Amino acid sequence: MDNALFVSLSRQMVLKREMDIVANNIANADTTGFKVETLMTRTEPKNPANTAPGPRPVKFVLDDGVVRNFTQGTLRSTGGTFDVGVEGDGFFTISTAQGDRYTRDGRFHMDTTGRLVTEAGDPVQGEGGGDIVVDPQKGPVSIAKDGTVSQERETLGKIGLVKFTELSALRKTGDNLYSNSSNIQPQPATDSVMHQGMLESSNVNPIVQVTRMIEVSRAYERVTSMMDTTAELSRRSIERLGQVN
Repeated sequence: MDNALFVSLSRQMVLKREMDIVANNIANADTTGFKVETLMTRTEPKNPANTAPGPRPVKFVLDDGVVRNFTQGTLRSTGGTFDVGVEGDGFFTISTAQGDRYTRDGRFHMDTTGRLVTEAGDPVQGEGGGDIVVDPQKGPVSIAKDGTVSQERETLGKIGLVKFTELSALRKTGDNLYSNSSNIQPQPATDSVMHQGMLESSNVNPIVQVTRMIEVSRAYERVTSMMDTTAELSRRSIERLGQVN
């Protein structure tokens, strides 16, 4: 019976991890550019915990990592001068203290020096590198569909967009940013389009995620019930053996 308890415990641990991921998806349903995540699982054969009759080997359930769905989110109008929504598979390049990071979150603004920066204050990189600086003393800023930033007919720079041939190279680092965890070099995303005054919504479907949360919760309860039953059977068996002796 120990084997059943160990297998059930491995399933419980995976379900708890999945619940955390589903809850995070729901919490970020309104986060700009957030991509929905799903837990991958696998079974791994192990030697049984005892020599009692039963299947060999025993298969445990394990966490096999998280995958992200990078499909396009809905573009919504904000009217913000420095809000930029991406249509296509491109990512903005952001310069941080830890190195270049990538994001779909186009909530930009000017810092005190006029640089185009993220919500966290990290500069947005132009095409080929370098900051984009706006003169706060001049007129309105225009951002073209190819990312060209201009002010009073003067070109200030061009917001760069890059793409990855393997999206698995992107590792989440927090603040809606990704790092390149591989040797794959990003390529210019020339087929992507930028929309000024718009932002990309999360691609999380709250109804699907709430439904999945209920399914995971019920699965956890079923496993817990089975473990309680197994433990009770084990207890009764020990009591009967004690009475025989």
